[in-house]
Amino acid sequence: MDSSNIPTLQSSNLQNSPKRILITGGSGFFGSILKEELLKLGYTCVSIDLQQDTYQHKHFTSIQGDIRDINLLDNVFGKYKFDAVFHCAALLAHVKKDLKNLWTSNVDGTKNIADMCCKYGINKIVFISSNCLWAKNFDMPVKETEIPEPVEIYGKSKLEGEKILMSYKNKDLKTVIFRSPTIMDEGRLGLLGILFEFIDENRKLWMVGDGNNKYQFVYAKDLVAACIKALDYNKSDIFNIGSDNVKTFNEVYRYVIDKVNSKSKLVHLPKWFMILGMKICYMLGISPLGPYQYKMIAENFVFDTNHIKKELGFIPTKTNEEMLLVAYEYFHKNKKEIHSRTAVSAHKSVAKMGIIRIIKFFS
Repeated sequence: MDSSNIPTLQSSNLQNSPKRILITGGSGFFGSILKEELLKLGYTCVSIDLQQDTYQHKHFTSIQGDIRDINLLDNVFGKYKFDAVFHCAALLAHVKKDLKNLWTSNVDGTKNIADMCCKYGINKIVFISSNCLWAKNFDMPVKETEIPEPVEIYGKSKLEGEKILMSYKNKDLKTVIFRSPTIMDEGRLGLLGILFEFIDENRKLWMVGDGNNKYQFVYAKDLVAACIKALDYNKSDIFNIGSDNVKTFNEVYRYVIDKVNSKSKLVHLPKWFMILGMKICYMLGISPLGPYQYKMIAENFVFDTNHIKKELGFIPTKTNEEMLLVAYEYFHKNKKEIHSRTAVSAHKSVAKMGIIRIIKFFS
């Protein structure tokens, strides 16, 4: 990895900046990266996560638990006296059959965290939201003023979480919301793990439509840098975040294929045919691609990031193709260990292929 492209993370004023941080979802893909970077800067971090976290550091405490558990939260908030909360925990629709649990965790859990912040006098919460608030094509970069229109439960739960947190503005709780596209870095897997397996095995990549659509990512360490900047931001606000100079899927995939000397080829199939097939497979329960994925896989979606650049001085350091290469190289190097993983978050394991396994056979 080119070290010149890694953002320099700074705690702008260590004496005045919050020092004891709660991270919800600290064993997840982004939560893990966030806690490690915060610890490097001298913060003390506590994580609450459904998954057990074996990470070891003298200034890190892992608590396996559920943010829907009021008694647990009360004990944790009362004991540690946090200065700020990074709320990253979320259940995902494509890995959780019980959608009621998804809603209560993402929505009721968010309200619980906000209530505890108010009860214990914590005036800063940073919430990782999503671009899943929309599921349609945009010909222009999407601004923060665009009215959300989520089409599936995950996006709806994130929107409800935003509304809950912003309703606390008059209670001395400053909320910074980052609407994030797909977060990329070493270790990002999930549905992308299937793509990486195809590239690694020199198989054809079946493209929905002509592949000339653009879909933005964000580098995990860039999002971390924005989170740290948000600690010193003295008001509630919503920010779009993402990479610059977003290229088409054709260009991004070819960049990775060429860099790793894969023999994979891009094969383009009619958009209408592929999307109809994905819808049917989803309804039959044999595809990992849900409504958001099959609606957006051939559409354009890029955030306008002028607001965050102006207010927080945000500067992205990696392009989509550079991020995807980093993530693929990690997969290639660690694939044996990756396929043996159990009891990890959805983005730290390769998604189950379902019917895609048949497509792989013919690739």
